[in-house]
Amino acid sequence: MPIEILMPALSPTMSEGKLAKWHKKEGDEIKAGDIIAEIETDKATMEFEAVDEGKLGKILVAEGTEGVAVNTPIAVLLEEGESAADIKAGSAQPAAKPEAKAEPAPKAEAKPEAKPAAPAAAVLAPRQDGERIFASPLARRLAQQAGIDLKTVKGSGPHGRIVKADIEAAPKGTAATAKPGAAAAPVASGPGARQLADLLKMPYRLEPLSSMRKTIARRLTEAKQTVPHFYLTIDTEIDELLAFRKRLNEKSETKISVNDFVIRAVALALKKVPAANASYDESGLLFYEHADISVAVATPNGLITPIVKQAETKGLTQIAAEMKDLAARAREGKLKPEEYQGGTFSISNLGMFGIKQFEAVINPPQGCILAIGMGEQRPVVKNGQIVPATVMTCTLSVDHRVVDGAVGAEFLQAFKGFIDDPLTMLL
Repeated sequence: MPIEILMPALSPTMSEGKLAKWHKKEGDEIKAGDIIAEIETDKATMEFEAVDEGKLGKILVAEGTEGVAVNTPIAVLLEEGESAADIKAGSAQPAAKPEAKAEPAPKAEAKPEAKPAAPAAAVLAPRQDGERIFASPLARRLAQQAGIDLKTVKGSGPHGRIVKADIEAAPKGTAATAKPGAAAAPVASGPGARQLADLLKMPYRLEPLSSMRKTIARRLTEAKQTVPHFYLTIDTEIDELLAFRKRLNEKSETKISVNDFVIRAVALALKKVPAANASYDESGLLFYEHADISVAVATPNGLITPIVKQAETKGLTQIAAEMKDLAARAREGKLKPEEYQGGTFSISNLGMFGIKQFEAVINPPQGCILAIGMGEQRPVVKNGQIVPATVMTCTLSVDHRVVDGAVGAEFLQAFKGFIDDPLTMLL
């Protein structure tokens, strides 16, 4: 019988994605392992391999479609001897607009004990009467942004699932009642940027938001709204580090950057002050055994943070080689999910752009991020004398729910010790 090809979950947190490109067309023969499509997640574009053999009988999701929920049928594969006539009527319906309004399935009115299982990508929310609400991730997000209570919305999708069209058609005044003492989500006042530009006839170029840019906007907004940041700044002297780096690079095929020293110093400082290698969770505080260092890398689509895992166990040349590879694949959108998800501490370095000092936004659920400025010649006082030194300003952004001020200060002291005296990184 025909086999449905489903939208894959390419990462543990993926709920929807964009079908960026089809590598096969209807009628093509497909073998297991063939690349049939490219799927764009919030962080990367990944190739989708076939796991079955047959003929591509029908494409259900058009190339370029965004917001395709995980486990949504995207194509139908015909086995040997089958033809397009064997495709079920239900599967033959195009899914190019996955959030389009559909007729409720026959079982939508079934008794509670006979309810069908929710689709794998559905988001569950409790009803007041104890039942559950099935809603697509996009519908849930739109409802939250519009202040619409999902309990007041009737789903028109399969099995009563709430989809985008249901949220758009929901009457005003269906916002959920806030709990006593709960802070209302901030709402922007006035017209949006595009609305204002159109109103004033301001010329502009509109570039649609990529999945990555949407995720960056959402996560940074959540971070600044929900994480209580505070900041600690320290100056480090890097003259000895620069001289030491020069000697190493003269003898090593793998060239080591200042940022590689920073990664190593951060990892060692976290082992020295493990209380700073932590995350806040509603169930408690998580203290990590290893220093998995996320390093911010700029790409054409936005910022991504590949991870040097267990960095405290790696030498400078190994860190340098890993970062060179990770950064290159990050800019090409070829990182695997496990290579940019799950770090314990982040570094953001803008020194190469001449930035003296800045304060970075924490990357949830991590507890800290270290912002690195440029190294520059400054006058410093040593033994009562003013002398020149190459100084690098570093600012630690801290989640005050998990890392206290004293712990942050201890971490920066340990970090400064390794940077000021780089030979100690080899001990």
